[in-house]
Amino acid sequence: MKYNEIGKTGMKVSQLSFGASSLGGVFHAIKEDEAVKAVFAAIEGGMNFIDVSPYYGHYKAETVLGKALREIDRDRYYLSTKVGRYGKDGVNTWDYSAQRATDSVYESMERLGIGHIDLINVHDIEFQASLPGGLDKVCQETLPALVELREKGVVSHVGITDLQPENLKYVIEHVPEGTVESVLCFCHYSLNDELLNDYFDFFEQHSVGIINASPLSMGLLGTRGVPDWHPAPKALVEACAKAVQHCNAKGYPAEKLAIQYAISNPRIASTLFSSANPDNVRKNLAYAEEPIDWNLVREVQDIIGDQMRVRWKNS
Repeated sequence: MKYNEIGKTGMKVSQLSFGASSLGGVFHAIKEDEAVKAVFAAIEGGMNFIDVSPYYGHYKAETVLGKALREIDRDRYYLSTKVGRYGKDGVNTWDYSAQRATDSVYESMERLGIGHIDLINVHDIEFQASLPGGLDKVCQETLPALVELREKGVVSHVGITDLQPENLKYVIEHVPEGTVESVLCFCHYSLNDELLNDYFDFFEQHSVGIINASPLSMGLLGTRGVPDWHPAPKALVEACAKAVQHCNAKGYPAEKLAIQYAISNPRIASTLFSSANPDNVRKNLAYAEEPIDWNLVREVQDIIGDQMRVRWKNS
């Protein structure tokens, strides 16, 4: 396992890290004991960065993760969670106010059973873009509240997350330098979309660390097939399906190539994947240790063709 620093935070994290969204049963029902074992497998395999959110499973992911973390020494991992996006009884809610952000941090720490958060993020800021105040509310209210917690030592570092990298750029440009220490962007550094290449220079100029997520593009690059809820347009879904078939025909699982490609760029501190299955965690760890077939990468991207970088809206 290789370790990279997130920006200038001093946090050296594993190039492949554990996203805990699956622990909330986001994609399908889970067995809690297996989910806890998945966390153990990640730590034992050298992953030292865990990302979660109160939104995942509407608080369930943090609760299940907390059960695992109580059995793991605190110095073995960095913990990242989020504020701004929530839910209850199957209904999604958003609240980017300063008071809710502050309260959310303390609530997360209680669910997780920890006394300190290493990285706190404003979650999926594009949703605030369509609410009163727009992204300026993130700049003027949400982030200052988190910076205050950073100054108090409740959290160590502050970041923002979104599917749309232009939103991340906007916020960084409209807050004091050093406010935002990291960005988490998903589905934009994968076999079918490397849009983050256009933003690396900007983030690095502002000493902002880069975290990548969803190397399988939310299932587009998975052997089990694209989930029905996936928001990608039909042409992209079909192109990725052909690419997956090509990999499998060569005896090279598409998931393996996707993981390897996502962690191949040294400008990305870490790439997050999520699983509540310990065997899947160990399998992905093994993929990360093997050399990538760059010829196959080129073949896959040729198959995806004009569907490269085709985007969709968050949901």
